[in-house]
Amino acid sequence: MTLDYKAAGVDIDAANQAKQLMASAVRSTHTAAVLAGMGAFGGALSLGPTLARYADPVLVASTDGVGTKTLIASQLGRYDTVGQDLVNHCINDLLVQGARPLFFMDYIAAAKLQAEHVAALVGGIAQACREANCALLGGETAEMPDVYAPAAFDLAGTMVGIVARDQLITGQAIRAGDAVAALPSSGLHTNGYSLARRICGPLGYVSQPPVLGGQTLGDALLAVHRSYLPQIESLWSAGISVNGLAHITGGGLWENVPRVLPEGVGVEVWRGTWSVPPILRFLVEQAGLDEHEAYRTFNMGLGMIVVLPADQLAKAQAAVPELRHVGQVLPANGDVRVRLV
Repeated sequence: MTLDYKAAGVDIDAANQAKQLMASAVRSTHTAAVLAGMGAFGGALSLGPTLARYADPVLVASTDGVGTKTLIASQLGRYDTVGQDLVNHCINDLLVQGARPLFFMDYIAAAKLQAEHVAALVGGIAQACREANCALLGGETAEMPDVYAPAAFDLAGTMVGIVARDQLITGQAIRAGDAVAALPSSGLHTNGYSLARRICGPLGYVSQPPVLGGQTLGDALLAVHRSYLPQIESLWSAGISVNGLAHITGGGLWENVPRVLPEGVGVEVWRGTWSVPPILRFLVEQAGLDEHEAYRTFNMGLGMIVVLPADQLAKAQAAVPELRHVGQVLPANGDVRVRLV
């Protein structure tokens, strides 16, 4: 009996088919700056024209995944949205430091690769990259039987962006008296899914709790993680001094806002100044979470926190009408960096 690689669980032909199906989506993100992309051992991007626009350029990089949101996508057979989630998450992480995206590289792994599923994943990645004017420079697929459960897959990626050194956002410009504003989330984004699955799995992802207004649990849970690039670009174009940004991801409000605060200040956030998405209200109620745990597990409708001078708030809201005034920066109160009042 002959034992080959396919018999051991790795199908090279399936991987090659996936590459053929995704090729046009990947190339749709390329510009003349891409010198080597799909098929090369490493991606290559010319920085010549880009560097000319930046004095003392700084590269900023972010690596992330979408967590167990992939399990819901797999159960529902919907693979086109989580790729967008991945790219947009990384875009937001770069934005927090003032960087604009340059290129992205993905990693997809499964027990067994399904070419059509991989192509749909990469199609979503490419769509988000095109919208952000970001090259999908390359990536990797891996078939690893015995590492992943049947039908499960993992999705991760790395994004590199660029910013001029004197335009880096470090949070050191934040002062007491600054306004705290927020851009709304579209739902869970990419955090809290292990708890959400425990709650919603037994109910069924096609069920429609009344609070969702006719939307299914599956649709609400797979809502795409927003990119805030257009909104932040609008603030920059309007001349707004963005003193600090905090992408509200794992750890929620309590853990992400302090990451950008300088010593000596804290943030007061006012209840009722923004809308909590129905899916998040449903999950908090079903799980019986107290307020502290809810704001640590989920973003609770706060997708990106924007700290800016109070006298620029009206101008900022004129440039980005969905920007909500949700709090203020105050002198530090002991070890408490964030208070919900």
